Amino acid sequence: MQFFNTINFTVPLLASATESADSSMVVAAVLLSLVVIYLASKLGGELSNKVGLPPVLGELVGGVVVGTSVLHLLVFPEGGADSSSSLIMTFLQITAGLTPEATPQVFAAQSEVVSVLAELGVIILLFEIGLESNLKDLMEVGIQAVVVAIVGVAVPFAAGTFGLMTLFGISAVPAIFAGAALTATSIGITSKVLSELGRLNSKEGQIILGAAVIDDILGIIVLAVVASLAKDGAVDVGNVIYLIISATAFLVGAIVLGNVFNKTFVAIADQLKTRGELVIPAFIFAFVMAYLADVIHLEAILGAFAAGLVLEETDKRKELQKQVIPIADMLVPVFFVAVGAKTDLGVLNPAIPTNREGLIMAIFLITVAIIGKVITGLAVFGQPGINRLAIGVGMIPRGEVGLVFAGVGAASGALSKPLGAAIIMMVILTTFLAPPLLRFVFPESKTAATLDESSDTP
Repeated sequence: MQFFNTINFTVPLLASATESADSSMVVAAVLLSLVVIYLASKLGGELSNKVGLPPVLGELVGGVVVGTSVLHLLVFPEGGADSSSSLIMTFLQITAGLTPEATPQVFAAQSEVVSVLAELGVIILLFEIGLESNLKDLMEVGIQAVVVAIVGVAVPFAAGTFGLMTLFGISAVPAIFAGAALTATSIGITSKVLSELGRLNSKEGQIILGAAVIDDILGIIVLAVVASLAKDGAVDVGNVIYLIISATAFLVGAIVLGNVFNKTFVAIADQLKTRGELVIPAFIFAFVMAYLADVIHLEAILGAFAAGLVLEETDKRKELQKQVIPIADMLVPVFFVAVGAKTDLGVLNPAIPTNREGLIMAIFLITVAIIGKVITGLAVFGQPGINRLAIGVGMIPRGEVGLVFAGVGAASGALSKPLGAAIIMMVILTTFLAPPLLRFVFPESKTAATLDESSDTP
């Protein structure tokens, strides 16, 4: 993953970053950071769930609260913070005897470790998403979902990128990154609302879910391309074509070869008798795939996603999913809270004249994000009487995938503070708006039997 390079994830650097810092203080700082992260994710997730919104949104908002925007409990050097602005460092000085002279080194090492854990969390997140994406079900949805997905990726990406470059004078790479963040659709949010409405098995519901899965696959390919562009700092048409072809070939090749690997994986897992006999080989495969993707200048998360798609086809899929969930529960919140913590919403404060452009960018991105997805319903053909507006509205929420774009963009250094904050605001607003809008555009829920049927649908 290219943003591993941005945080210098190498053994020598970790050694040099900690050799001048008291290792016990670094451990203490990391432990306190994890306490803050888990409290923020749990409280935020529970509150979000209580009001009918996805927990991941609460984790993001929790990160904003404990981060640089509000409490300064979890801050990072790349956001312009120093050790004096970290309340965790202050707490260690008061309670653990951390000296002011040693504080900068401990702060740097602690931030580095938390960043690495966050990147590991997003790799596991994409592996988990791959495990949950059923290719056979996807292919059964048909051409309608494919058309909706392509329109849902192309229109917001083109409008967002072109608009940022022409209206705001944003350079090509950051504009492309922001445009790419507009392409994703959250499967989890939409499917939950459709299930509650008894519409999961309707024509509209099936098209929305199929298009959302395809959107995620296309979005991950786009993410791999734009993240690689961010590393070079310029747009090279030849390089873009190479990345698109290599990303597509990597994903398709992994799936095709996976049909051969599936039986080998199951055979190996059956022979192992010690703890982790299933999940450890699965993570070995996922990390090898992530490494291979990184080696060919793609994003490591694309390799993890491909590994999930491959193992989804095995007989051990359900058992593996159950074993991955607790690991994801430990590491994925670190990613979402860290994304929120690094987001400085103060750069969107309209009271400061220099911030107004960032706020206008946020409004622009939110508008493009909504309109760019709503018009996808117009792409549906050959379906008289279908609720096209509902299909478009169902594609609006960005959710966790949009946050992945924001996190990768921030870590790569491609996004300025105002643009990064604008993307976060776009993700928050579209995720908040989607559930009530879906309930509005769909008529009253069907019978209880329909609800029961939909609740049994995976």
